[in-house]
Parts: sequence; structure tokens; C-alpha cells
Amino acid sequence: MATGARLARISDVDDIAAVQVRAWNQTYAGVLPESILTGLDPMHIASAWASGILNPPTTRHRLIVAIDGTSGSDTIVGYTALGPSGDPDCVDVLETGEVLALVVDPEHQRQGHGSRLMAAAVEYLRADGTTDANIWVPVGNEPRRAFLHSCGWGPDSAFRDIEADGVVIREVRLATVLD
Repeated sequence: MATGARLARISDVDDIAAVQVRAWNQTYAGVLPESILTGLDPMHIASAWASGILNPPTTRHRLIVAIDGTSGSDTIVGYTALGPSGDPDCVDVLETGEVLALVVDPEHQRQGHGSRLMAAAVEYLRADGTTDANIWVPVGNEPRRAFLHSCGWGPDSAFRDIEADGVVIREVRLATVLD
């Protein structure tokens, strides 16, 4: 079985949702209220991913999954969602893409899946004519920031605050030029 990255299929949505729930419970423990994390509904999340695959917001939106085939069967171990930038302050929104999510199952991190997902995301963004890209990272998530820095991403001085059940999470925007 292969290990790599490919476009997501409708048959993948339950696995994508399970990865998201596990990853959010690790990444946001102690950051988001416990009620949000325990309230994550895999069926609702899978339905949202299915809707996104069947009816993407634009033709430039993509959902890519990381596959690990080392156990003898193809297992979805991560995903990345991308599309055009939603930031109104980007120099040229039509040529700027955004990595909307980049998630690897906690049990499969540090095995190259994040790098494979990033390479696939960059490949798809370039194919869509994207010349620049950005991604948002919560302040304090140094492992994620270090990973992105190693992939050529850097801060561009923008930040935003996201509110969830009374908790404010500050995120910084990282950007890169797609050579």
C-alpha cells in the first residue's frame, strides 16, 4: 500500500472527522473550553467535510488527505484544506492562496505526513496560478510554527483574534512565496 497524499473522496469523510477530533483534543487542550472539545461531533464534522467536497465554495478549494500504507492498508492520517485567501488585506487576493487547515493525527506526527501534505498543497496552489500563500497559526503553538518555518513560511506581521465560548485565541499569519 502507498504512503502519500491525494485528493479527498466522499468515502474519506468519517476518517477525516476522526483525525480532526483527535488532533483538536491534543492541540487545543487547555486552550479551548473543555465543553467545545467534548462537544465535537464526528458525524456533524464528517457531514461538513462531505458538503465541502461535493460543493466547494470555489473551484480553487481543495481537500487533500495524507495516507499511511505502512500497516498494509491505506489509513488516513491527516488532511489539508486550501483555497483562495480570505484576507482582505492581501496584496492580490486572486493570486494569494490560503492553507485553511493542516492537521496530522497525533499518533502519526513526525513521520513525514505534514511535509507530504504541505508539498501537495503547494503543488495544487501553484497549479491554480497562486503565487503567494498564507496560513494562520495560534500564538504559542511553537511546534507548528517551527514546522512551517522549516517549510519556508514566515510571519508577515498580521494577526487576528478568534473568539470561542468566551475564550480569545490570537493567531499570527505566516506567508510564503510559491517559487
